[in-house]
Amino acid sequence: MDTEASMRPLTTPRSRALATEAVHAGRDDLAALGLHAPPIDLSTTYPSYDSRGEAERIDAFATTGARLDGPPVYARLDNPTTARFETALARLEGTASAVSFASGMAALTAVLLARASMGLRHVVAVRPLYGCSDHLLGAGLLGTEVTWTDPAGIAGAIRPDTGLVMVETPANPTLAEVDIRALAHSCGSVPLLVDNTFATPVLQRPVEHGARIVLHSATKYLGGHGDVMGGVVACDEEFAARLRQVRFATGGVLHPMAGYLLLRGLSTLPVRVRAASTSAAELARRLTADPRIARVHYPKVGGAMVSFEVYGDPHRVISAVRLITPAVSLGSVDSLIQHPASISHRIVDEGDRQAAGVGDRLLRMSVGLEDVEDLWADLCQALSDPPARTAAGIVPESLPAGR
Repeated sequence: MDTEASMRPLTTPRSRALATEAVHAGRDDLAALGLHAPPIDLSTTYPSYDSRGEAERIDAFATTGARLDGPPVYARLDNPTTARFETALARLEGTASAVSFASGMAALTAVLLARASMGLRHVVAVRPLYGCSDHLLGAGLLGTEVTWTDPAGIAGAIRPDTGLVMVETPANPTLAEVDIRALAHSCGSVPLLVDNTFATPVLQRPVEHGARIVLHSATKYLGGHGDVMGGVVACDEEFAARLRQVRFATGGVLHPMAGYLLLRGLSTLPVRVRAASTSAAELARRLTADPRIARVHYPKVGGAMVSFEVYGDPHRVISAVRLITPAVSLGSVDSLIQHPASISHRIVDEGDRQAAGVGDRLLRMSVGLEDVEDLWADLCQALSDPPARTAAGIVPESLPAGR
């Protein structure tokens, strides 16, 4: 394989539909290389007999953060396989560049470090966010300071040292939505970061509404099969260059095998998201009419996530599902359900958690690709009250759920 050719920026074709881009982005050079499937480059180092030339290339990277021409010298600098995934994701999000990381939290960490390196350590953020994102900001682990506010208070919260405004929409786990365009206007010159993990570029492309940085936990919908971990930031090339420098220094690189699986996951992303969204919307409709449910959260933008508050014991629902998997994470081909107050948002202070709408009776479900009737049957039996015992201590056979 011509490694140097595979590392060159791929020529962006004329505007293509999202479904077409999902299949072909990051792969446009394969036919010219005599390949059909993208190759996996597992090299950690790359030979070169020109040490002076390598020194010049490393100096150039240290100065600019731009991708190297030719082999990447060392795997922390770049990798041809992960570069394909980055190219594809940038095209799907409509940005000039994308930079991948070992996880979504590694990606967010790199963004915060990149802004802090410019003396911009203050962050304005809107709750709710993913629990670990909330914790990373609030605990000051990276030397950052956060001001929490509602969307209307963003402009007033910005300071001279504000480096970032962060929002997640739809939010984890309440699925609350914000007007990205209005938020971007309130930010002024401060970049707006939108965590687009739940919606994916299939349902919304935040840069089209004024956001400048788009964050994904690629572990979720981009991978889509619950078997790969990664994170990615889509942005302009200037910020991407700084992120590459942070990635090189901190080592939070995406493994090539993960890059390969994520690129493969993108090819089916539109089909998976749309199919799962259809089922999620139907489940949200049925849950809304169910007397056992106090409240249902389903975003206007759509998507495959549904959250709902139960009148009964949410822990019993978690223990009673049989088809749906009781597990943290989301975005897989199979359906998952979890209790945010116990797991994904446990690390957030209880008062802050409650104020953000993450109550003790809230359940979050990631709808997969199973038949909607099978999912509904499992939810119904899990939501049903446990059968009463007779005087003889015998548990009578339970009746069908009915819906």
